[in-house]
Amino acid sequence: MKDAMNDHKVMDLILQEERRQQEQVMLIASENFASKDVQSAQGSVLTNKYAEGYPGQRYYGGCEVVDKIESLAIDRLKKLYGADYANVQPHSGSDANMAVLHAVLSPGDKILGMSLDAGGHLTHGHRASVTGKIFQAVGYGLNEEGLIDYQQVEALAHEHQPKLLIAGFSAYSKVIDWAFFARVAKDVGAVFLADMAHVSGLVAAGLYPSPIPHADIVTSTTHKTLRGPRGGMILAQSETELTKKIQRSVFPGMQGGPMMHTIAAKAVCYHEALQPSFKTYQSQVLKNAVAMAKGWQDQGFAVISGLPDNHMFLVSLVGSNLNGAEAQELLEKLGVVCNKNSIPQDPLPPKQTSGLRIGTPAVTTKGMDESQSYELGKLCGQVCSNPSLESQNQLKTFVKNFTKEMMEA
Repeated sequence: MKDAMNDHKVMDLILQEERRQQEQVMLIASENFASKDVQSAQGSVLTNKYAEGYPGQRYYGGCEVVDKIESLAIDRLKKLYGADYANVQPHSGSDANMAVLHAVLSPGDKILGMSLDAGGHLTHGHRASVTGKIFQAVGYGLNEEGLIDYQQVEALAHEHQPKLLIAGFSAYSKVIDWAFFARVAKDVGAVFLADMAHVSGLVAAGLYPSPIPHADIVTSTTHKTLRGPRGGMILAQSETELTKKIQRSVFPGMQGGPMMHTIAAKAVCYHEALQPSFKTYQSQVLKNAVAMAKGWQDQGFAVISGLPDNHMFLVSLVGSNLNGAEAQELLEKLGVVCNKNSIPQDPLPPKQTSGLRIGTPAVTTKGMDESQSYELGKLCGQVCSNPSLESQNQLKTFVKNFTKEMMEA
């Protein structure tokens, strides 16, 4: 394989990463394994083509083929979600969100989104993000049951009169009531943005409610549950004056030339998501998440918001001997990769945290079932509650056996 690249230093590092992905169990909720077809498209000669503009309206010559590729991606994406508007050019989910904010807001306008410590995303108005620096951001959180506090959302919306209302998350395990957000947005005259980055694969499979019928605009990544290349996308139920603004906001407002190799890979992933097998896969993702969460619960750990309705969940480490950073480091040494994550009202700072975020898309892609998911959750819980040599060896043995099965499959 080294002969495929003359730069052996880079090739060696790529091979090291390939081995790491083969030899470790991946539980990061925002990661997945793209298919060989997706990887082939993204690694193709399309990376050579500059194509500023949109199909049929480019600012460069030689775009006859890439026009067809982008049009194919758009058509497949519309079919996948039952939408009449789609933009496949955003380089990431964050870029997609920024394009919407750029189209809808002026500096100083108010936005209302989920607080980061409640499970929201940086681009929903956190002070560390440009969205929190340019705009006036207000955050809503969770109630005592660990569910979105819908009463608070409505009260804050009427109090602050935001111009943009955002629903979506990076660390929340339950179903969002998209219709509720749509009603509140209408009541206060706000644009409703639904960020379905984490659940877009589940939505495509019909296993999680779609925001398309309710939101003015929907954004997403393509690389999480959707199992495509790293990238973003924007959708709407119909073409409107708002979607025309978003077209201009993506290009030339926020981005220059689109990544045509990534757009081709997106087209491949949309095709894969349209196949019946994709729903079977997403169904297993959900079963595995519930089973894995039960494994943690049976070791005495609280799962924030209860058993998950989607592909991920937060484990509270409050009361254990490890904080989130310590647990993440220990589990990674034993072959399990997850990420530290703040929990609601977290007493610890973001670099430590009192929780772990766990997701099952990647391990499901590699063939894990419910019994294995439960066992893995249980073993991880044992290690975090009592990091004895015996518990660590049990987890290492599980990882070794599972990754061996993956490579032999």
